[in-house]
Amino acid sequence: MSPEEFSQLITHIPSCALDCLKTLVVHTPCTFSDLPCMCGDEKFFDAGTVCVRAACKMSEALKTMNLTETACGRPKRDVSGQYTSMNIVSGVVTILLVIARLLFKQFISGSGQIGLDDWVIFTAIVIAVPAIIVNQVGLVGHGIGKDIWTLPAPELPLFAKFFFVMEIFYIVQMSLVKLSLSLFYLHVFQGPNIRRLLIGTAIFNIVFGVVFFITAMAQCMPLHYYWSQFYDYPPKGSCFDLNRFAWANAGLGLVVDVWMIILPMVQIRRLNLHWKKKIGVVVMFLLGTFVSIISCLRLTSVIFFAKLINPTWDQWNVAWWSTMEVNIGIICTCLPTVRLILKRMFPNLLSTGDGHSTNAGVSGARDVSSRGDAQTPAFPLELSTATLVTDSRSSYKHFDSQE
Repeated sequence: MSPEEFSQLITHIPSCALDCLKTLVVHTPCTFSDLPCMCGDEKFFDAGTVCVRAACKMSEALKTMNLTETACGRPKRDVSGQYTSMNIVSGVVTILLVIARLLFKQFISGSGQIGLDDWVIFTAIVIAVPAIIVNQVGLVGHGIGKDIWTLPAPELPLFAKFFFVMEIFYIVQMSLVKLSLSLFYLHVFQGPNIRRLLIGTAIFNIVFGVVFFITAMAQCMPLHYYWSQFYDYPPKGSCFDLNRFAWANAGLGLVVDVWMIILPMVQIRRLNLHWKKKIGVVVMFLLGTFVSIISCLRLTSVIFFAKLINPTWDQWNVAWWSTMEVNIGIICTCLPTVRLILKRMFPNLLSTGDGHSTNAGVSGARDVSSRGDAQTPAFPLELSTATLVTDSRSSYKHFDSQE
């Protein structure tokens, strides 16, 4: 950039931002007229962004970032299309699988019963419909996956508002998924000791959801300060430490996932099954850790949740993994029904090959007890948020886990 072009650039930068840049450049090896040097100093640029956002109106800060990023030849990044594809595809698949789960259990399985855990998941999918719309219209439509400096100033408050709504949806949906799993376990495991643990887990999941929902609604005072702080003339308000809130939610959620993997795993040794079947059960249980892996990935993305200088770009990871975690969690709860549907359509598809498998029957008459082995239940496996367990609700015997 020629000296004339640099001088012209300076005339377009707001005075509040110019003061920041002149103050900070003295702490670098660059001179104020050495644009290539300043462009190559990431620490200078980050410090300048923080200073400009604090000293200028939002529209002035965005104008400054736009001018300086363009002058430095930075590319305009846009990965919003990837989020759009993931959000729509995973959302539609999730909805279809829940519908298939409910229809199969109500009209095809033979039991004609929909359990309480099914209704909880149905509630989660009812919320999933507006969540998909909010993700697409609200987040993608207002800049997710783009650099903040490429957006008009009015977009950022709208982005923050829809991000807040997505945060609420995430908390509610994940609480429902974990509660559904707890209720399913309660129906499967009949031993008094394990039931006490499961009742405590279900209560904890309810309290967990309620506490974090209330906390999320009260994280800024007044509430609208969450997004109105990005106006040119923001109202008075404050938010508590959003980093700690995000860490607590993600960390405790991961702990609950691990706990709900351990609970059914310790019961496997009591199953009166051939060792090959037990290995199969363990392997399928461990498949449920996939959701926990996603939880870990999301946890890494919220480390600097409230300290982002480029929120529409930097919070892309948070939005991505949150959406993935919710949809994968709900999808996992439907996989056992998918297995039963496939078993119904292709009777030999999922046979164990050890001579003791059944047709994963949908009728109580198709139980291994008809072969005189009353202690070994037919064992289709139920995959939930973080685990796979015996589907004994509709047509199979309960697993008695009494000590």
